[in-house]
Amino acid sequence: MTRNTKLIAVLIGLGVAVSLSYIHPFGNPRAVPVLPHESLLRDADMPEQARQVLVSKCADCHSDTTHWPLYARLAPGSWLIDRDVVMGREHLNLSYWLDLSQDRRDMLSTEIVQQAQKGAMPLPQYRTLHWNAKLTSADVAALSLLTASSEDTDLALSGDPSRGKSIFERRCTGCHAIDTDHEGPRLRGAFGSRAGTKADFRYSEALTQSSLDWTDVNLERWLRDPDAIVPGNAMDFSVPKTKDRADVIAYLKTIK
Repeated sequence: MTRNTKLIAVLIGLGVAVSLSYIHPFGNPRAVPVLPHESLLRDADMPEQARQVLVSKCADCHSDTTHWPLYARLAPGSWLIDRDVVMGREHLNLSYWLDLSQDRRDMLSTEIVQQAQKGAMPLPQYRTLHWNAKLTSADVAALSLLTASSEDTDLALSGDPSRGKSIFERRCTGCHAIDTDHEGPRLRGAFGSRAGTKADFRYSEALTQSSLDWTDVNLERWLRDPDAIVPGNAMDFSVPKTKDRADVIAYLKTIK
């Protein structure tokens, strides 16, 4: 086969692939006008950290802001991409988040967090072509904020600092102190600060990348189950009782 013949064959093949991409055996998700990414979930009542992850890591398959790269216009690969987007939008279309009932949003938020923590999303075939799409521990921690409830905040705000100090001294001083680093970092000024930022202490990579601020809600969830909010962190201790967590948080708020 001559060089010209090979070139003609390649051009014909590309032409066929482009032509076949106009066939949509699983539905045509491209018929929907593409919306700008920056407008997605802009008015949603959710933590900004979680919104940013949803927009940057989930929106291509789960919204009308899908970005269609060149390779998405070549069959048969375009058919597989169409299928993933159609199925993704059917299950969850973030462009219509505000139109959902609160119960439906709560249910989907819980599912998002569960899938993120299991590493089930984004799908493997999507991550193969989008290397930066894999959720980091910081991304998972941010998405976990979707399930923080007003009840968490109310409980954290109702704690008894005197009782919290007693619990802290009995149960936490094996790893933590107020003004010195031990196995865990010093805790003076921890409340309200960014996680993993105390100078001269070696934190886990998961915590330093988490972008968590130590608010009432985040501390309540951290003390309840550290791995649920920051997978891969180095803390292997939790406070199982709700009242105890609220009291410890109230005490930490007094240590400035």
